[in-house]
Amino acid sequence: MKVINNNTQLIVAISISNSSDIEEFGLGDDHLREAMSEFALYILSAGMNLAYGGDLRNDEFTELLIELQSRYRHYSEPACSARVTSYFAWPVHICIPVDDLKQLYSKYGRQIQFVLLDSEGERMSIDARQDILPWNPNKDEWTSGLTKMRDVVCNETDARILIGGRVEGYKGRMPGIAEEALLSFQKKQALYILGGYGGCARDIVKKIELLDSVEEVSSDWAGQENFKNFTAIDLNNGLSLEENQVLAQTPFIDQAVALVLHGLHQLQIKKIR
Repeated sequence: MKVINNNTQLIVAISISNSSDIEEFGLGDDHLREAMSEFALYILSAGMNLAYGGDLRNDEFTELLIELQSRYRHYSEPACSARVTSYFAWPVHICIPVDDLKQLYSKYGRQIQFVLLDSEGERMSIDARQDILPWNPNKDEWTSGLTKMRDVVCNETDARILIGGRVEGYKGRMPGIAEEALLSFQKKQALYILGGYGGCARDIVKKIELLDSVEEVSSDWAGQENFKNFTAIDLNNGLSLEENQVLAQTPFIDQAVALVLHGLHQLQIKKIR
C-alpha cells in the first residue's frame, strides 16, 4: 500500500550505482558522482527531501551523500527543514558490529536520518539492534531484505530518479535499479530515468521504447520481462514524451537536472492543490 506523504515537501528517492558500460558513452565514474552531487544539492535547495537506499559496505555514494548533506546544512538557512533519509536493509546492516553503527549515528545523526529495517522490512531502533550479534546473511536474506527495503522506500517517497546501475554481480532477484524502477511503475510513482550514463537505467529506457534506436539491452539480466507492459506514459512524472526522451539519453547533467526539477515542480503544484 502506498503511504501518503501529507507534507507539502516532496520526498525524492535517488537510485544510482556504477555502470560497467559508462565509458562507451565517453563518461567515467566521476560523472556519476557529479550527477549525484548536482541532484542532491538542487533537490535540497528546492526545499525537497532526499531518500537513498544505502549500503554501508564501502558504498561511495552513501559516503558522498553524507558529505553533501553536511555541506548543505552548513551553508543553508537554519530554518531550512529539508533533509536526507538513508535506509539500510536488514542484510546491509546485520553484518556490521553495532558499535560501528552507533559511531555513524553519533557523527552524522543530526544531519541525516538513518533508518534500520529488520528482516520483515519494519523499522528498528539502534537499541533493538544492540541485542543482535552480526552475521553474514545468505542469498535468500539478501534477496528478501533488499526487496523489502526498496518497497519501504517506494512507499515513503513521492518520486524516484534512476541513474546508471550494474547488471552483473548484483544481489537480489534482479538488478537494484530495475527492481526500484519496477516498484515505481507498479505503484504509479513519478519516475525519472537518465539513460545517458549507461547501465541498467539505459536498458530500461530501451525496454519502454524511449530511445529511437535499435540498441539491444546490455545483457540478459533477470526481470527484463516485467517491463514489457510499461511505456513512457507510465512514468507519471510531469514531463512530456519529448522531455522524457531527452532525459533518457542526455549525458549533460545540467540539462538532466533542469528537466527533473521541472517535472518535480509540476508534481509539487499538484500536491499543494
